[in-house]
Amino acid sequence: MSTPDADGMLAEQLLRLTRRLHRIQKQQLEPIGITPAQARLLRTVAFYDQPPRMADLAERLEVVPRAVTSLVDGLEGSGWVRRVPDPTNRRVVRIELTDTGQATLSSLRGARRSAAEDVLAPLTAEQREVLGGLLSTLVDGGPEHRC
Repeated sequence: MSTPDADGMLAEQLLRLTRRLHRIQKQQLEPIGITPAQARLLRTVAFYDQPPRMADLAERLEVVPRAVTSLVDGLEGSGWVRRVPDPTNRRVVRIELTDTGQATLSSLRGARRSAAEDVLAPLTAEQREVLGGLLSTLVDGGPEHRC
């Protein structure tokens, strides 16, 4: 059984690691010319088999639709995504990756791998596997939080 002090220390370590990951990610994204929020949206657009609607993106990202609109505006201005009409409902707009967006996504994946390698370098393969399992349990919230 852990003590409140030990749990507090773990929480602090997780926060410090998160901040470190954000710093590294920001440094990796700077040369690409994309913000972390834009990068997340670009990855989210790529997640879908068909171009998603703005509402789909807002729901998946757990943000208000106007936040997605601003991010899409920036990505569209950089040529990474484009708005396209829905083939079955002309009132619906979908967001699709451009070829430039696909290339940028590949660069983002490389930057993410590089950042992960930097952070995980001190760990053995076995330690990485254990950490992955522990993080999955924490992210999923444990059995009592599953629907």
